[in-house]
Amino acid sequence: MVFKVSLVSTSPIDGQKPGTSGLRKKVKVFKQPNYLENFVQATFNALTPEKVKGATLVVSGDGRYYSKDAVQIIIKMAAANGVRRVWVGKNTLLSTPAVSAVIRERAGADGSKATGAFILTASHNPGGPTEDFGIKYNMENGGPAPESITDKIYENTKTIKEYPIAEDLPNVDISSLGVTSFEGPEGKFDVEVFDSADDYVKLMKSIFDFESIRKLLSPPKFTFCYDALHGVAGAYAHRIFVEELGAQENSLLNCTPKEDFGGGHPDPNLTYAKELVARMGLGKSETGVEPPEFGAAADGDADRNMILGKRFFVTPSDSVAIIAANAIGAIPYFSSGLKGVARSMPTSAALDVVAKSLKLKFFEVPTGWKFFGNLMDAGMCSVCGEESFGTGSDHIREKDGIWAVLAWLSILAHKNKENLDGNSKLVTVEDIVRQHWATYGRHYYTRYDYENVDAAKAKELMEHLVKLQSSIPEVNKIVKGICSDVANVSSADEFEYKDPVDGSISKHQGIRYLFEDGSRLVFRLSGTGSEGATIRLYIEQYEKDPSKTGRESQEALSPLVDLALKLSKMQEFTGRSAPTVIT
Repeated sequence: MVFKVSLVSTSPIDGQKPGTSGLRKKVKVFKQPNYLENFVQATFNALTPEKVKGATLVVSGDGRYYSKDAVQIIIKMAAANGVRRVWVGKNTLLSTPAVSAVIRERAGADGSKATGAFILTASHNPGGPTEDFGIKYNMENGGPAPESITDKIYENTKTIKEYPIAEDLPNVDISSLGVTSFEGPEGKFDVEVFDSADDYVKLMKSIFDFESIRKLLSPPKFTFCYDALHGVAGAYAHRIFVEELGAQENSLLNCTPKEDFGGGHPDPNLTYAKELVARMGLGKSETGVEPPEFGAAADGDADRNMILGKRFFVTPSDSVAIIAANAIGAIPYFSSGLKGVARSMPTSAALDVVAKSLKLKFFEVPTGWKFFGNLMDAGMCSVCGEESFGTGSDHIREKDGIWAVLAWLSILAHKNKENLDGNSKLVTVEDIVRQHWATYGRHYYTRYDYENVDAAKAKELMEHLVKLQSSIPEVNKIVKGICSDVANVSSADEFEYKDPVDGSISKHQGIRYLFEDGSRLVFRLSGTGSEGATIRLYIEQYEKDPSKTGRESQEALSPLVDLALKLSKMQEFTGRSAPTVIT
């Protein structure tokens, strides 16, 4: 079939600046005439010609509402812009980490490789006709577009006047595997629908010892539970955990991907993963059923994870530190050693202590996976993580929720290789974490999220905190007036990062108050919401004395929490008496 290219006029969109997380708005905004098209064309215009003309692009996402429509629009625009071929995961489903893996690992029948991807996701935000949609662009390394590209995209969206589209190109059947070919002004154009899991599963099997994990999951005394929260992780869960690793079918929860995530909030934390939390014995009431030994959850696009033991929650900050501390012995991919480790600035310093003990290169970066990607591309980092339930390694250039689960199962398999037969007691998730605290100390840690705050008020709060930093003695007078038992503030700043790879400088990455005893208060505005502003408050206290590492986190942090709320005047600025979510 020969298709024609039409030029459609458009007006600039009222778009947010698309950072690592891309553009996120309500579905009704994206469905406005030319809105999605504006962003897509602005992206094509921001790329060099060789990344578009004759290129291979991936277009898929977490399957949320409006994805099927968006895929067809992007296919038609790709054709009109001279793209050679588009790869689409069956039913538009590809997790964000799987997209990165496909870009890096997949080769077409003719040897073609993808040069980038449009990922359709709003990550851990709700989906449905009245909820959120999102789009971002990943580069040829499989990672999020750098600021040099996102800045161009943003500027293009404000000035774009028209875009080409192959309007008469019929919709492609994305429910069936295969290649559909067309002929047009730029030559042959193919759309290939491929299996969502094949490439990703192959990569996971090259990283982990699946046989050792299978042995762990087979005895009746080790029980397992995985909750996909009706997100795209469900497209991988049965294949990996049941078919490859032998877990029981009933160990999977909410593993049918749904456009509205079953009406739930696909954020893998103690607040939103209610069914898993209850099954793991962490709910407000006892179910009367013995919890599994291990539980995990994923967010909508499967790049985030939550790790749970029986009646035990593992903080993401502890999780990445424990993975790094055990990676060489437990995960074949790392058997020759770690190149380095890194964490985002708001993440607790648990990883810092491991890095120092193991004499590893260590990096503290701003929030955003692209910063880790730069280090990985330069061969400087193997394992990294963010406190916002994101963990990963240099196997791809995105955080990877299923990878994190397999890493924990590998550590459990390694610790229990002599305990799987007979009546030997299993080494549990809680055992591993408490032993880690005994070795490295414990970083008590919590995060308070204030979502959909008036943006102007959020900005005023941040300005107030910066102004306070001008005099540390004055800050300490306020601190002692609020809580005399808290240590003095030793320094305070707005975090600024100079990338050791490309020398770029990222400013205003979060406001820090650092205490003499190693405690920290961090305040940051998050760009992951679709409306208003989200203020994130991070509270951390380090305890090295093994006799004091067993307290409840909220109890241990209570004085610092009270200090943070009063120091920031949180209620006065936001009108909120409590956070939206505590993790």
